[in-house]
Amino acid sequence: MSDLPPMTSVKRWLVTTNHKDVGILYLTTALFFLLLGGILALVFRAHLWQSGGTGLLSGNEFNQAVSAHGLLMVFWFLSPIASGFANYFVPLQIGADDLAFPRLNALSYWFYLFSGILIAISFFQQGTYAGGWTMYAPLNVPMYTPALEATAGSNATVLALLLFVFSITLGTVNFLTTIHRSRAEGLGLWNMPMFTWSWLLTVWMMLFAFAALMAALLLLSFDRIFLTQYFATDEGSSLLWAHLFWFFGHPEVYIVFFPALGIMFETFQTFAGRRLVGRKWVIIAMVLVAVQSFLVWMHHMFLTAINLEIKTLFMATTIGISLPFDLMVFALIYTMVKGRIRFTTPFLFSLGALVLFILGGITGVFLGAVVLDYEFRGTYWVVAHFHYVMVSGVTALVAGLYYWWPKISGKMYSEALGKLHFAVYFIGFNLLYFPMFLAWETPRRVFTYPESTQLYHQLSTVGAFVLGASFLIMFYNLGKSWLAGPDAPDNPWEFSRTAEWAIPSPPPLENWSGRPSYASGRLEFVDDGAAATDGGVAAGHGEAQATETDHEEHVDHASIWPLGIGFGTFVFFLGLTGMTPYMIEFATSRGLTGASTGHEQTVLYPALTVVGLAIMAVTLFKFGVEEFNVPEAAIAERWPFGGVGNTKLGVWFFLASDVIVFGGAIGAYIFMRLHTGWGDWHLETITMAGLFNTYVLLTSSFTVILALVFAERKNKKGLLGTMCATVLLALVFMGVKAYEYNYKFSHGDYWFSGIDYSIYFVTTGLHALHVILGVLVALFMIYRIVSVDAYLEDNRPVEFFGLYWHFVDIVWVFLFPLFYLM
Repeated sequence: MSDLPPMTSVKRWLVTTNHKDVGILYLTTALFFLLLGGILALVFRAHLWQSGGTGLLSGNEFNQAVSAHGLLMVFWFLSPIASGFANYFVPLQIGADDLAFPRLNALSYWFYLFSGILIAISFFQQGTYAGGWTMYAPLNVPMYTPALEATAGSNATVLALLLFVFSITLGTVNFLTTIHRSRAEGLGLWNMPMFTWSWLLTVWMMLFAFAALMAALLLLSFDRIFLTQYFATDEGSSLLWAHLFWFFGHPEVYIVFFPALGIMFETFQTFAGRRLVGRKWVIIAMVLVAVQSFLVWMHHMFLTAINLEIKTLFMATTIGISLPFDLMVFALIYTMVKGRIRFTTPFLFSLGALVLFILGGITGVFLGAVVLDYEFRGTYWVVAHFHYVMVSGVTALVAGLYYWWPKISGKMYSEALGKLHFAVYFIGFNLLYFPMFLAWETPRRVFTYPESTQLYHQLSTVGAFVLGASFLIMFYNLGKSWLAGPDAPDNPWEFSRTAEWAIPSPPPLENWSGRPSYASGRLEFVDDGAAATDGGVAAGHGEAQATETDHEEHVDHASIWPLGIGFGTFVFFLGLTGMTPYMIEFATSRGLTGASTGHEQTVLYPALTVVGLAIMAVTLFKFGVEEFNVPEAAIAERWPFGGVGNTKLGVWFFLASDVIVFGGAIGAYIFMRLHTGWGDWHLETITMAGLFNTYVLLTSSFTVILALVFAERKNKKGLLGTMCATVLLALVFMGVKAYEYNYKFSHGDYWFSGIDYSIYFVTTGLHALHVILGVLVALFMIYRIVSVDAYLEDNRPVEFFGLYWHFVDIVWVFLFPLFYLM
């Protein structure tokens, strides 16, 4: 399947891999989750109308609503709506035909959608997760929570987050490869549009931050489903979760805000009619923030037992990260001062975002001081500061929606309704969140409060409904525009500067009728067989005469298999949500006491797990054998990865993310062992088995190298033999691991027997899972070699598999001394 049905067909949206279609899917889905999260917020704000609570919600229902609201807004709305803009406009801004891996881009969306469906279903599985969106340990495991917290619904929330992180990982690899290798001729990194710059830094942060979250969620999933002991022990579990979560959590603030900042830069330039003041220094400041964002996570942990010297150090880094933001804020202000402002709807929302962010940033400085944090932590001061920062980002994202709406829809919206939306939104925002500063002594996430602060809470509740009403104006405005609005010109903004405004509204399927080039210093569309066209596009004006040229090579835009893989994974995860009772029965029969669950065994969940695995197996196979043509651009800017192909670079980025996942698991081992006393670790392993397996895996790396040599020589028998040898060595490795595990089981040592055994089984099991995945890929490659003589003409897939396999072997080289020699 390669032909794309028309946009009016439902089938189009099920099979499309085109970046603009995927962008629209992200935008509409994110707006749906905005509504869902917003409704939950209105419900619990209505409950807080009176100091004793209105009785609208019970305590557990209130906790579920607050937790789900936070999770939906942070994960399923803020990042995905920015990803929607990036999907649609980053390829256009850099002159690319599409993302580097269109099918993976579609798969990323389906993982996102099905993860959201999974958390929505969790409400109907005896209740969703109710422990707060930060999921602090040990409240995040059934042992330390009420019976209802051990429901399949709370498991579903954790697994939905894990599936969402899968989506993010695919997206980050895709965007990093695209931006670094598919920029139009002459478009250097320094000259990229500011929104693309902001998104490039966002996905770099995502690559490592979400990998840390994946490690944390994997460990938490094992705790909740398989009853391991990472976060159920009194020995350091809360600190372990805090380190893992906030190593992700603080970069997440900038992951959310950077795309909004990029939109502010674009709209300020367009509606001030001048280039951003200090553009080079703004980019440097953003790079500094992206790097520093990973060095300040411990300021979320000032109330823990960390010593004062470390707290002081992180207070300094927190103050330090605010300085680059000062430069960005002043750059925006000076751009306004030196320009001629046009108070359009997009500019009003961008200006409002700047004002709100300044207030949010200033109040955040209070929390960066250790002494003040002792007073403010856990109060509504944090709630107000958090929302002034995060929802100021939402304000800029709304600006982006209005700014790019004419390009996406081909229609103009009503400016009068847009400005009314801004006025109602700005009033509702401040009426909702500013009283929280005045009621700061209220404990956060508590469904009652002192009567002395009731007026402030009532003002906040009124503000919540006003803010919600403002979005009804937006949806009415955009819906009316879509159905009956005037046609938008190709470029409705006089001083827009980026390439998306140089093509029709909405853009054609193939984006460009000629090849975009900046080789002359301005945007031109050139015919690869001729010179530049007569009429170029002066960078910053957006009028084009694009040559008419046919794409010589057919490009595919449709595949059903990303949807199939996403659905299969969803069914598999849905099955896992109800597996805890089976594990409790197994553990209880082997002496584990104290485990309880809020739901009973049902055959439905094991059946779903098996069916999900079957669907995944079929669809992944079909995905692998499908002919899908995505030619690389013959001429493009590729610094600093000019000598690396797209797929190879994508594998590198994926492995870099996987390094952080294993780093989280190994870091948890080191942290917990140090916390409990390095010499008090009572885990016993079979040293000779570990040593033998080390030799086996190293030998398998050698056979993979030989496979590449035979592929380069077009020796089918040699290639087939060495790939089969690699699989056999991997199976020997797994057989030895099975013997080790069985030996421990025979002595009564299970993954739930204690923290030491939990860490051993989970860490080595995570590595074994990578080995199994490698074996499945190798078996698929063997099938292709036998059936179609694959990899003899193009041996790159063998090299890419080798990169993955060598990485798996290197990980074992670290695990062997940690678990067998120490």
